[in-house]
Amino acid sequence: MQIQYFNRGKNAVEVEKVYGDAGVKWLYKNFFGKFLSSALVKAPISVIYGYLQSLPISRNKIPEFIKNFEIQMDEFVPELGHNDLDPYSSFNSFFIREFKEGAREIESDFSKMPAFCEARYFGYASITDDKAVPVKGKFLNAKELLANEKWLETFHDGPLLLARLCPVDYHRFHFPDTGKVIDNYKVGGLYHSVNPIALKEKQDIFSTNVREVTILETENFGKLAYVEVGAICVGKIVQSTDLTTFSRGQEKGYFLFGGSTVIVIGEKGKWSPSKDILEYTEKGMETYIQLGSEVATKL
Repeated sequence: MQIQYFNRGKNAVEVEKVYGDAGVKWLYKNFFGKFLSSALVKAPISVIYGYLQSLPISRNKIPEFIKNFEIQMDEFVPELGHNDLDPYSSFNSFFIREFKEGAREIESDFSKMPAFCEARYFGYASITDDKAVPVKGKFLNAKELLANEKWLETFHDGPLLLARLCPVDYHRFHFPDTGKVIDNYKVGGLYHSVNPIALKEKQDIFSTNVREVTILETENFGKLAYVEVGAICVGKIVQSTDLTTFSRGQEKGYFLFGGSTVIVIGEKGKWSPSKDILEYTEKGMETYIQLGSEVATKL
């Protein structure tokens, strides 16, 4: 199964290079793999695996990883206390690498929402129980994602953006507007892969994986439910701010090793995902968008 996506910056459809492709297929398609995955998706094993990526020996994987996935390292700064000759102390330090100042521009038009992740996006103008990403099944609705009755009415039938981060991507996530945090809570769960191969085999992953929910009151887009979804081998979801007030484009946090997803849900009638995201979502295809580029417009 090839995973195709539309690269907005290159105006072209591309085929995704999947890290651990054979392993994901085996875990979710093979009988014995499915048996093993029931253990792997539980917190202790995924967290331990994530921890191993912070050991000094793990940095030996970095050069081959960069070469295989053609990562443009001139866009990133070395880990604090390191230099270009010895940039990272571990694979996790490389994994949460930061962009150089000016490497990405944050959309300055306040009627447009900037991309909060550098990722592959699906988008919906209104999310209801019958919406599916990207195959049959009901696993994207506010009730299951938020797991909190307090916010169900606020985000009922609202717009939704889903940003899937591959292991090769920049793994820090950012605020899409200026505002304040009005709620934050964690939802316990599993650590399934968020790869489309896994999603096709198990359709409730987004609502059963571990996640953290932050409710934002923003200046231009109303209330937003900002949901970070953990995935297989993600050791931790880290919030790098105090979750009180925030500014447009400011870093919110980062994922340690693994594939991950950020989902943003809005209030009905406040904004809509960008036209190309909606068009490619209808085709069952994600749109790859750089951090800070437009992903939605104010209504």
